[in-house]
Amino acid sequence: MSGYILRENDPSIVLTADQVDRLVKNGDGDAALLYLLLMRADRGITEQELQSRLRWSQLRLNAAETGLQRLGLIQRPAETPPPAPAEERPVYSAQDLAALLEDDRSFRMLIPQVEEKLGRKLKTADLQVLAGLYDDLSMPADVIYLLVNHCITRSEERYGPGRRPTLRQIEKEGYYWASQGLFDQDSAARYLKTWRDRQQGQSAYMQVLGLGQRRPVASEEKYISDWMDKGFPPETVALAYDKTIFYKKQLEWRYLNGILRRWHENGWHTPEEVQQGDAGKPAQPSPKPDKPDQDNPRMEKYMKW
Repeated sequence: MSGYILRENDPSIVLTADQVDRLVKNGDGDAALLYLLLMRADRGITEQELQSRLRWSQLRLNAAETGLQRLGLIQRPAETPPPAPAEERPVYSAQDLAALLEDDRSFRMLIPQVEEKLGRKLKTADLQVLAGLYDDLSMPADVIYLLVNHCITRSEERYGPGRRPTLRQIEKEGYYWASQGLFDQDSAARYLKTWRDRQQGQSAYMQVLGLGQRRPVASEEKYISDWMDKGFPPETVALAYDKTIFYKKQLEWRYLNGILRRWHENGWHTPEEVQQGDAGKPAQPSPKPDKPDQDNPRMEKYMKW
């Protein structure tokens, strides 16, 4: 029989070799734990029961479910996106905070560490944010510490040395981490490495666009991230930039993005694919930006004539 038995002298849970390989390759402990519990609950189980058995927040459960869906191990439709922190944030009274600080050593030790990193004493509102991440989202203290350090790095890179994020900014990023299933050091470390590689890679795109070594602003970063996700290397973006300058005489982000969007639809991502594709197709009108520019009525009339 393909698979292995997890327990002896008890009702058995059997996983096939393929199921085990998928879970191990994915490296998501939450997804694996959830899958084992679903296999154990042969009678079926509700979300409320899952949350109670696992002691997870709804966001953490949703993230683990999404991981299993991505692996093809469950067929349940994806849940609606998690609400924004402002809609879901619990309210912790002074008594709640005092009890959490007294009863939970990990949370109690987290507070001075965060204060040291932020360079100030935390107020009640700040403690409420951390309590929400720790208690409501079930995010471990060591992961929250990584989260805080990450937010500090982002703030300093964007606004300069010494700049610190607010707890609301940390909370917003924390909810994003929860939606991505980042509830342990390994998954958080993988995410941080991917984020760092992406940040370093953005400088190459800025250079081919003639923008030097400066960091991209938020709108520029959104374009570059989209190009990276679609598989465009800087060399291909440089070709699109040359076309943009030829037709527009200056860098226009929407126009350049329109060129790359058309290439993506054609399956062209490398410079070689673009050159071969352009050589094998008849001349086409220049691509339009995401939102068409307002044409000059007199020029339009002239072109029609």
